[in-house]
Amino acid sequence: MSKIGKKPIVIPEGVEVKLGQKDDVAVLDFKGKEGSLSIPVLEHTKIEIKEKELAVTTESTNKYGRSNWGTMAALIKNAIEGVSKGFTKTLDIEGIGFKASLDGNNLVLNVGFSHPVKYTTPAGIKIVVEKSSIKVSGIDRALVGQVAAQIRKVKEPEPYQGKGIRYRGEVVRRKAGKKVAGAGTAAGAAK
Repeated sequence: MSKIGKKPIVIPEGVEVKLGQKDDVAVLDFKGKEGSLSIPVLEHTKIEIKEKELAVTTESTNKYGRSNWGTMAALIKNAIEGVSKGFTKTLDIEGIGFKASLDGNNLVLNVGFSHPVKYTTPAGIKIVVEKSSIKVSGIDRALVGQVAAQIRKVKEPEPYQGKGIRYRGEVVRRKAGKKVAGAGTAAGAAK
């Protein structure tokens, strides 16, 4: 039994949900104030739309049916939240001379390389640059997370000085640098 899947999903005010077909695949279409989104219905799952509730059930008791049951419920919850509120991830840039700027649809990162790195923003994603932070927002939770991860991968935070691009609130474990040898050890090594 899926704990997530068996709970009914409440459809909030201002969100429209429709069940349809697209290329012989069942598709759920969501429409809200932030935009519209559609997700395919996974195998072995069944969707029932009642007045202001959505119920996900499984058609089989095999391994895939049980796993897709909870996954489908989570995807529906994320889609409802995305079209009603949207998702945002914030990245912070740390390092002397490290900066970001927008050039049309491209994010330009100057993060210690000999050249600026350009990142083309995919459709459905909005990027805002403020001083030393980058805000990635959109209605698709997976796409927002993927874009934020790709931007972070350009210059991951290094463990010695902490320079790089990190998620807001991320803790980077710091390492101690080279230790200076004591005076007694250096004198003993010279003999």
